Amino acid sequence: MSLRINEIAPDFSAETSHGPIHFHEWIGDNWAILFSHPKDFTPVCTTELGAMAALEDQFAARGAKVIGLSVDKVESHKEWEKDIEEVSGHKVKYPIIGDPELKIAKLYGMLAAEEGDSCEGRTPADNAPVRTVFVIGPDKRIKLNLTYPMTTGRNFAEILRVLDSIQLTSKHKVATPANWQKGDDVIITAALNNEEAEKVFPGYKTVKPYLRTTAQPK
Repeated sequence: MSLRINEIAPDFSAETSHGPIHFHEWIGDNWAILFSHPKDFTPVCTTELGAMAALEDQFAARGAKVIGLSVDKVESHKEWEKDIEEVSGHKVKYPIIGDPELKIAKLYGMLAAEEGDSCEGRTPADNAPVRTVFVIGPDKRIKLNLTYPMTTGRNFAEILRVLDSIQLTSKHKVATPANWQKGDDVIITAALNNEEAEKVFPGYKTVKPYLRTTAQPK
């Protein structure tokens, strides 16, 4: 069963390329980006881990910790990291979770219970659904999950954009429109009536009675 937005992200203990972690404890009071991969030494995923390595500081500036997951052993991850750095020019500094028994992939609904209990002998195609990005809040609730096909590399600049939107809308009674970028105008939500909206966002614009816009709150 797939996980839904606003559900508690399942907690787990696991070995990673940085040592053992307890997931909720590792998140702490931060935001977290958990992104998964079907198998080590696969071409699209190699470019993705490199792209995330290049952006990790930008996630950190937003109070978000990054962690990968791949359905292979930690020892394999450490060897793979050498290729990722060579291909991308960026060193992988974030941890990568080992999931050789498929436990976490199953826990997060990316593989079915009957898929076995070992990564051995499995091809990337066998693990194709394990290509999901989870954005998790400090409250340990899932704010976004997005699954990509194996042939389409993920756009991590979009994950940054989504994180900016989620963090903004968690603090203010606003929503972000299509293709919103940080600094663009935002939408005032129905949580505020017109009188309240004028007090909070003086001079706001009414596009339609149900669509009111204002400058992005600071």
